[in-house]
Amino acid sequence: MNIVYSTMARHLGSSAVRDILKLTQGGNIISLAGGLPAEDLFPLEAVREAYHRALSGNASVLQYGITEGYTPLREKVAARLSRQGIAVSPAEVVLTTGSQQSIDLLCRVLLDPGDTMLVESPTYLAALQVLGSYRANIVPVASDTDGMLPGDLEHKLRLHKPKLLYAVPTFGNPTGATWSEERRHSVVELCRRSGTLILEDNPYGEIAFAGGDKAGLPSLAAIDGGMGGGTVVYTGTFSKIVAPALRTGWIAGSKELVSTVARAKQAADLHSSAVDQRALDELLSGFDLEGHISAISREYAARMKALSSELRSRNWAGAHWEEPQGGMFLWLTLDKSINTAELLPLAVARGVAFVPGEVFYPGEPDRSTMRLNFTHTPPQLLPLAVKRLEEALEEWSGQGLESLHPGSH
Repeated sequence: MNIVYSTMARHLGSSAVRDILKLTQGGNIISLAGGLPAEDLFPLEAVREAYHRALSGNASVLQYGITEGYTPLREKVAARLSRQGIAVSPAEVVLTTGSQQSIDLLCRVLLDPGDTMLVESPTYLAALQVLGSYRANIVPVASDTDGMLPGDLEHKLRLHKPKLLYAVPTFGNPTGATWSEERRHSVVELCRRSGTLILEDNPYGEIAFAGGDKAGLPSLAAIDGGMGGGTVVYTGTFSKIVAPALRTGWIAGSKELVSTVARAKQAADLHSSAVDQRALDELLSGFDLEGHISAISREYAARMKALSSELRSRNWAGAHWEEPQGGMFLWLTLDKSINTAELLPLAVARGVAFVPGEVFYPGEPDRSTMRLNFTHTPPQLLPLAVKRLEEALEEWSGQGLESLHPGSH
């Protein structure tokens, strides 16, 4: 039978990260590709006990739940956000199957084909996938390490009259960059004046490393005055701070928007896993989540420093990066002569994987870039990972160590 797919299905792209992860299954490959937290830091025993408590009650725990999500857990999410400066009530929160579904649902209820969406360049790959599936007109805004450039943003707001702006302003994916407070205020004010809704995605913001000069910056939602401001809709997830398999994220927005999202979610899946929400609620009732976040942040900071130090010791010509102040990724730029998409298969053949930077760009990419994840790989394997990467670079260039290391003889 010749299946005729919908226009949306024909615009569904495969995730480069997922495709790379398939290549790394089994064997002796060290993967710096996926956005994976460290399994050895998961609070396994606390989660096991939480599920035991959740399943020790009556059978209603296994029944259908309400679309917006388990009310006690929504109350806890709202309370955590309020402590972070985002004024929100439980009625302004809907629980989702991870923050990926949050992005999809918001695009579903807000975007028509051809609607313009502003993004950073580079930006989160999976967001580009979702936007492409809804046939949005994706327009990049010029950015630097402090965030979107206000002049370019103002120009594109006037020129395109976009419906939505997507941003990961804190420890962003893929670059790890964090917007300055001045840029945050500028973006919120410019979008408020133009009537453009901001989708602030914050999966990494709580994984902050000690000593950073951008620690504790207010979220865009907090600057907007919480959900009452009306300019920002905020998404987050427990995937990076507890465990991904729980598949529990959230959308915080105005009551009107959350109600509309809930109707779209009813059509998609009725509700996210009720038993996972009950277990997560049990976990948050007795588990020191803030202490756990502090512990994983310290360990991830150490792993980032180990990777950065190893890269620095190699002294590759033209290579540069900024050490992130939190999150999970280091954005490496190599000499402009290097195409990291062509480099990848050589690296995989040598037993190391990364994500070529080109997949994160909505427009013309910088092909000399790559995203490296430092949270999943045990620190003792990082020197070997970088050594394998260097061997792949040598083969790709067809040149010896002298070309990679300026001044070597």
